[in-house]
Amino acid sequence: MRALCWLALWLPLLAEAGQAPLQVAWRTSQGDQLLQLDREQVLARGSLPSQLQAPLGSLWKLFVYAYLVDNQQDDPGYTCSGQDREEVYCCQAGERIDRDQALVKSCGLYFTPVRLGLQAGEWQRYWAARRAPTWLLDLDRLQPQRRVAVSELLEVLANLPAQAEARRVLLDVPLHAPDAAVLGALGGRLRVKTWSWLADDDAQARQGGFAGWLVDGTPLWVGGSGTSQSILRNYAEVLGRTLPAPWPQELGACVEVALFDRYPLRQVYPLDRTAVSGELRGHYEVEFANGNRLPIESTGELFLLRDGAQVRLVARLSREEYVARVLDREAAAHPAEAAKALAVTIRSYLLQNAERRGECLAIRDSSASQRVAPRPASATARAIAAWTADLVLAGSAVTYHADLPGPERLVWRQAVEQAESGLRYDTILARAFPRASLSRWDKPVAACQPLDAAEGWLHAQRRQWRATLDGEPGYSETAQFTVCRLLSGNPYIDRERRRIYVRGLLSLQDRLDLTHEYLHLAFEAHPNGQDEDYIERLARHLLLE
Repeated sequence: MRALCWLALWLPLLAEAGQAPLQVAWRTSQGDQLLQLDREQVLARGSLPSQLQAPLGSLWKLFVYAYLVDNQQDDPGYTCSGQDREEVYCCQAGERIDRDQALVKSCGLYFTPVRLGLQAGEWQRYWAARRAPTWLLDLDRLQPQRRVAVSELLEVLANLPAQAEARRVLLDVPLHAPDAAVLGALGGRLRVKTWSWLADDDAQARQGGFAGWLVDGTPLWVGGSGTSQSILRNYAEVLGRTLPAPWPQELGACVEVALFDRYPLRQVYPLDRTAVSGELRGHYEVEFANGNRLPIESTGELFLLRDGAQVRLVARLSREEYVARVLDREAAAHPAEAAKALAVTIRSYLLQNAERRGECLAIRDSSASQRVAPRPASATARAIAAWTADLVLAGSAVTYHADLPGPERLVWRQAVEQAESGLRYDTILARAFPRASLSRWDKPVAACQPLDAAEGWLHAQRRQWRATLDGEPGYSETAQFTVCRLLSGNPYIDRERRRIYVRGLLSLQDRLDLTHEYLHLAFEAHPNGQDEDYIERLARHLLLE
């Protein structure tokens, strides 16, 4: 009753002040909680009222997805014909999407029960056996307008079949958000399905949000005024400050590390005696062939291997523990944004350079690859690894160095300076790897397909245009950009990543588009950069006159 009174007091006050707050419900060790947020801060906290309800919106697709995956049903795919306007959420005419893509894009046409051949009786028996609430048992009534208790929704999410697969795939929601700031604020922590529906009190307005999990499996639901994408965009910053970065439930495939690869070992000592071969537990001291000694620690992840006089140490770590240990050994967990950028780079380097050895990835502990701390990772390094869980770079090879610059290389010293100046990890990565895109570990896909000829042409043209453009108020010549192939829609720029998306360089219109978008970048710090008519006139002047 206290929770209901608390909610009843808050909502009218906030409605009078303007926009109703964003509601965030999640499961904690103290029970189900409800938070009220504006765009800056948490306004109130309390227990989740059992009577709080919301429409399902697109969340019904998540339950169909879980049913299909758990029952190992074949993925029939969906090919867009161009005849249904709902295909705007799916693909373009002639294109085909699979089940995972359909879940991320919220393609209702894919998940239509009739198309998939779902049977109401089998559906009911399946969910009844899992003690699902009554609203989930009736396949015919599993509609976007169906109102459900948020507390029941959290319970279903906590026990949803195929949860691990859904969490893996749904990292693509922040990865593919139209606003790059969403991923910059949230990292790899959030694995959610978006939802939207008509507002309760205004058929012309929308309500929406998302539901799913944090990376450790904590179920959560978010709802507020606006579409799901507007809520992600408007509340990403405050959600980023509010949501924790728990240790992931899925830590990735094991990583087998040959410790001290370039330094021959003489012996390993636990206290005052020689260690025996096999699993190590406790505190030890390693003696190298050159006489140096180093303390190490193991909780069962280090293994001592003897082959005659040869002594070797091997670590078998989870992928995220490996990332945290390399971060400890190679740099530090602060400043946080620099550490996040390095953690993504470490994980990407592992993906690109490790060898497959059975179920594990194998890599050497060496200054020629990545050095690994021979002890459990610090809590701060683990927090950074968890915050960036599963995020990798796709589209270019990655390397890093403490202070030596180079192409496609993250320089730790520069990353620290950039973080201290206020840049976030995604911007730091974009400057170090301009052709790479943030993606997920199990499906690294580059968002930028470089157009080398167009980029070379633009660099050459900048020099020819200099005399004209230097006299234009607000012009600031820039060489920091990458030209990428536009797959659909109109040409545009991604300011955060300094990317220009165009179709090519073959026609005059292509060159006009490229010049137009470059000028947006070059005038970004001046009001002229927001004046479409001015930018278009200037582009035509440069090319046609």
